[in-house]
Amino acid sequence: MKRTLTAIWLPILILGAWEIGCRFGLLNPLIFPPPSALLHSGRDMIARGELQQHLTATLTRMFLGFLIGSLAGLACGVVMGLAPWFRRSVEPMISGVYATPKLSLLPMIMLFMGVGEPARIFLVAVGCFVLMAMHGLDALRNVNKRYVEMAFNYGANRATVVRKVYLPASLPQMFTGLRIALGRGLTITIALELVSCPDGLGSMIWIAWQTFYTEKLYIGVILSAALGTLLHFSLKHLESRLAPWAH
Repeated sequence: MKRTLTAIWLPILILGAWEIGCRFGLLNPLIFPPPSALLHSGRDMIARGELQQHLTATLTRMFLGFLIGSLAGLACGVVMGLAPWFRRSVEPMISGVYATPKLSLLPMIMLFMGVGEPARIFLVAVGCFVLMAMHGLDALRNVNKRYVEMAFNYGANRATVVRKVYLPASLPQMFTGLRIALGRGLTITIALELVSCPDGLGSMIWIAWQTFYTEKLYIGVILSAALGTLLHFSLKHLESRLAPWAH
């Protein structure tokens, strides 16, 4: 209970000050619509099914791209960590893609894959792949080599060392990579929805800005932030269950 109060007191204080500022004329309600108006607009959007439609579209793109990119990136990072020749061949290219703004790749991806969902999901997957490949590589690099040598000295083969030493020791950092990749996936999804999608939270935010529907704009931004927070702490909870030694 104490941890929950510590986490929510500041947002509640901000929302309260925001509402009071609007009611006493300190804030322009056209630019800063009060939280009560946002709540009313949100209820109307839910009743019409509009909010569920946009949220489902964003989550579908994000999770598909995240799953494809993260699994492929994790496998690539593990192979890079275990095979130096493969790391020397692949790491420069991955570093180059990491430094490239992902939205700048969208026109080229659409040139190859067409204008549609596969191109959008692929772009999200690319962003997650690069992050997980780098975190997977660093996780295996940071494994204490004394544990590896000890396992070999006691007769363990390479497969056993990977399963019993490398994976448990690197799992906490891999979960850190997953949390960052999931946040990056959400960021890329909403960013590409701003420019190329008919639905999703990003599309909702962009259309709200164009039509000066500020309540809907704020709802989209707040929902995006809440979604990122929820996903982050969900993965932290999963990490505490699957890798309790990390804590």
